[in-house]
Amino acid sequence: MDIYGILVHLHSGLRWVVLLLLIYAIINAARSISSGKYLKKDKMINLFTMISLHIQLLIGLILYIISPNVKFIDGWMKDSMLRFFALEHITLMIIAIAIITIGRSRAEKKLEGTRNKHRAILISYIIGLILILVSIPWPFGRWASFGAGLG
Repeated sequence: MDIYGILVHLHSGLRWVVLLLLIYAIINAARSISSGKYLKKDKMINLFTMISLHIQLLIGLILYIISPNVKFIDGWMKDSMLRFFALEHITLMIIAIAIITIGRSRAEKKLEGTRNKHRAILISYIIGLILILVSIPWPFGRWASFGAGLG
């Protein structure tokens, strides 16, 4: 298997780790709002979620550079597959990761009160999750006929 194939499989598999961590962090924030405490456990869950997202982003950026699915040929904006991989997927993912990163940073450094910290995490992580879910090329979605292993 070539480096492209390895990275696609890694990116596709890591997607599940990222989604599970993101959902776990959202559930943790929702449950912890009323506790009045922002514990080390909360910090670690949020940090590991953000780190996994950033690793996924780095792999995705490498794939963006080497992928045969990213082509800026004449009429690429009219081709839904080319437009998705060259523009939509990467743009929405970067926006989602930026929202999550800013939300976590704001919660950790700027906000006073544990409820506000959990609320900031909850809101930014939910918005990020929605954007991520919308921009994943799901194997059962519009790219199912394109082939397996799309990151």
